[in-house]
Amino acid sequence: MNRRPRAGLLPLYLKLYDDTMPDLRKEFGALLSRVEKALSDHGCDVVRADVCRIAGEFHKAADAFKSADVDCVVTLHLAYSPSMESAQALAGLDVPIVILDTTMDARFGRDVDPERIMVNHGIHGVMDLASVLSRMQRRFHIVAGHVDDATVMERVAGVVGAAYAARCFRSTRALRIGESFRGMGDFSVDGAVLENVLGIRVDQIAPADLARDVESVSTRDVQEELTRDRKRFVCNVPEEVHTRSVRVGLGVRRRLEAGGYNAFSMNFAEFDGSTEAVDTIPFLEASKAMSRGIGYAGEGDILTAALVGALQRGLGLTTFTEIFCPDWQGDSLFLSHMGEINPDVAAEKPVVLEKPFPWTAAENPAVLTCAPCEGEAVFVNLAPGPDDSFSLVVAPVTVLGDSTVEEMKVSVRGWIRPRCPVPDFLEAYSRHGGTHHSGLVLGDRLEAVEAFADFIGVPCCTIRQGGGQR
Repeated sequence: MNRRPRAGLLPLYLKLYDDTMPDLRKEFGALLSRVEKALSDHGCDVVRADVCRIAGEFHKAADAFKSADVDCVVTLHLAYSPSMESAQALAGLDVPIVILDTTMDARFGRDVDPERIMVNHGIHGVMDLASVLSRMQRRFHIVAGHVDDATVMERVAGVVGAAYAARCFRSTRALRIGESFRGMGDFSVDGAVLENVLGIRVDQIAPADLARDVESVSTRDVQEELTRDRKRFVCNVPEEVHTRSVRVGLGVRRRLEAGGYNAFSMNFAEFDGSTEAVDTIPFLEASKAMSRGIGYAGEGDILTAALVGALQRGLGLTTFTEIFCPDWQGDSLFLSHMGEINPDVAAEKPVVLEKPFPWTAAENPAVLTCAPCEGEAVFVNLAPGPDDSFSLVVAPVTVLGDSTVEEMKVSVRGWIRPRCPVPDFLEAYSRHGGTHHSGLVLGDRLEAVEAFADFIGVPCCTIRQGGGQR
């Protein structure tokens, strides 16, 4: 399920107006088109229902949305629409609802022409519907503002993306290569719990089990992938190192595709060079897989791999990461990992290098190195709790600039600054049970990430200014 998020757009209207003012509806065509285009421009496919007025029409639209397999329904009140005409159909949907509270005109001041009332009064229909859905205990999200405000439609699209991400997450089929890293307990969750509570199915193989997949990779396959790498990345890596990494990586890719996996993790310590075909660690493929929407996390961590994959598919620009070192004086946190980062988040063209690998007898791998783009981002962690529970620990952060030290640029690296002082952030993060593996979503996507938590059915702990929480 690797596609654009899909929104069902539901226009609400009043039959009385058609009966008494049949030409009025024509004026709303441009508004509908603006909303549809804005959603598309922000990365969503749109299934647009006919304008609905009475219960039968709303039920027909709901059936059409189910047939189209939408991830979310976005309501748009063109005018007042009595809630009891639409509420039952909406409550019966098994996808999230986003109420878009907007109007045709951005300005409605004291000098307004009274004729504009008839094309700008949908908001009391919003209030009617929201109140009734609340009484029915049907959860919804609401975004208010003018349609031409890009941030408004970006927020709506973000919630639609979160709905798609939640569907992806709860249908994750993951592959673990090797056992989880010995002694790492924070992300360790029994496979039955992953499946029964979160919907994540896990298969496990040993690195040696990849031998046939790697052996099936032809010289031509390798050369074509090397050519793609050289176009996409700066390849400062010996040919031999690059070639073996690509060959093993393509073997992993074949196993993932054959098994229908949309997330994977591997324990680098089990790649020991004892199998001739699997002679190095596929760090490079792990990075490229994230760009394709395949979730990844290191050391056998399926929980974070599923999270990263779902957020990448639904919200984009997501990478696996880990807080490595605090910068107490600079009030920031250093992010890194051994050799895995989604190239989509890179501030500059990523570089492929040879990675010295003294940990096992495996050959040195090629790894992709870069720093993420500066700007707003959301740090995201899925934390196991007591009694097979989970929570999402999130924090809005600012991604800082790249290292000023050339020797650091051979590594995966990045610096983030939370909204609260680093000591407060770290204390709050650990009080909430955050693990040492996480995801980083670029952009101002906090609302979407919080919606994702809602849609997968876990509490969201948001670390804000002063270390507070949602």
